[in-house]
Amino acid sequence: MAAAALDKRSGGVCVFLLSFVLILCQTLVHGAEPYKRQLSVQLYPNYNSTPPGGDLLHVRAVGDNDTLHFLFCSQGAPTLLIVHTNTSSSTMKVWPQVNWPEFWARNTSGSLTVEPQSSVLYSSAIVLSRVRNASSRPLLEYDDVNDTAEPTSGFFPPYELKDFHWLPLSLRSPTALLCGADPAFGNGSLCLELSVFDSEGRVQTLPRLLHSANSSQLDVWLDGILPRSSNSRFLLELQSVGGAYPLSRVDIRQSIDDEFTPSIFKVSQWVSSVNGSSDVLGFVQWKPVAYRHTQPVLEDATPCRHSDPQAQSGEAAAASSGLIRAFYSNPEVMGLNMSFGLAGEPFYNSSRFLSWTVLVGVGSPPVDSFSPMVITIMAVGLGTPMVLLLLGGVCVCLHKKRAATAATYEPIN
Repeated sequence: MAAAALDKRSGGVCVFLLSFVLILCQTLVHGAEPYKRQLSVQLYPNYNSTPPGGDLLHVRAVGDNDTLHFLFCSQGAPTLLIVHTNTSSSTMKVWPQVNWPEFWARNTSGSLTVEPQSSVLYSSAIVLSRVRNASSRPLLEYDDVNDTAEPTSGFFPPYELKDFHWLPLSLRSPTALLCGADPAFGNGSLCLELSVFDSEGRVQTLPRLLHSANSSQLDVWLDGILPRSSNSRFLLELQSVGGAYPLSRVDIRQSIDDEFTPSIFKVSQWVSSVNGSSDVLGFVQWKPVAYRHTQPVLEDATPCRHSDPQAQSGEAAAASSGLIRAFYSNPEVMGLNMSFGLAGEPFYNSSRFLSWTVLVGVGSPPVDSFSPMVITIMAVGLGTPMVLLLLGGVCVCLHKKRAATAATYEPIN
C-alpha cells in the first residue's frame, strides 16, 4: 500500500511539472494583455492650390493618461511630426483651420500648436527632404564605376521633394497613402504609406517590424521611376527636426533570432536622449534591408546602410516643410543618408522598384524578444532533459524507498 501511495504521488508530481512547463511556455508566447490607445483621424485637405495638394493629416492616439499627436503633411517635403503630451485631453490647434497661404509661404511660426502647451513632453519630426540618384556608369565618371556602391560623388541633380506634385492623401484606415511624381520620373512615382497603431503587433509584410502603441510605421517605395543610368542606385536623405533634444545618435542592436526578418540579425535605432543618457525620448527604427519587388520575399532583399547623423540648418528644413515652420520657431536639425544596395547587388534597373520601412515613435523603441518558435524550441530542448532528470530522480527515490520498506520485514519461520 505504501508503494502504491508513492506511485500515485510521483504521478501527481509528473503531471504538475508538465502542466507548469506548458503554462510557462504559453505565458511566454502570448504575453500579457497589450496596452491600447483610442485613435481618431482628421484630414485637412488643401483645395486652395492649383492643382489641389498639400494635405494635413492629424491622428490623435489617446492613452490612459497621455496623448500622442501624429501629423502627416505633404505641403512641401513630406513630413511626419509626433507630439507627446502628459494628458489625455490635449488637442491640436490648427488656426485658422489651416491657413494654407501661410503654409505655402513657410515664413510664419505658431499657426499649429498643442493645447495646453504646458502638457508637451516631447516632439520630433521626420522630413524626407530629397532623393538622390547615383550612377556607376564609367562614361560619366561616377564613383560606382567598379560597382563599389560608395555614394561619395558623381550625383545626378537631386530630386527636390519639396517641389513635387503630391496627390491628395488617400485614407485606408488605419493607413494613409501619399504618392508624388516628378517630370524626370517618367510614369513612376515615390509613395509613402503611414500606419498608426493602437496596440503592439506586427504587419504581415516584410520586414515585419515590431510596433507598439507609441509608434507609427512609414513605408517608402520608388515604383517605376525612369533611371538616369543603366546602373542606378538610390540614396535617401532624412532629416530629424526637434526642440532641445533631436535624434542625435544611431544604436545598433544584435539578435540571434531572424524569424520575422530572415537573414537580418540586427536593427538600427536613431534615438533622442538627454545629454547622451540611456533614457530614450524618441526614436526612428529600421532593419538594414530594402526590397526590390512589391511583394517582398527573402530573395528580393537588398542591404542598406546609413551615414552618421550630422547637424544641419534649421532654416533650410523650415523652408522645405510647411509643417516644420508652423510648429517650430527655432528647430534643431540632424540629418543622415540612407543608401540602398552593396557592391555586387542588382541595380535599380533590375526591377525598377525599391521599398524601405521605418518605425517612428516616442519613448524606448520596441525590442524583439525571442519569437514563439524559438521559445518552443528552447522549451523542448531545455525542458525535456529537465523533466527526464526529475522523473529519473523520482524513480530512484521510489526504488530506494521500496528497498528500504522491504528490508524492514522479517521472515516468519
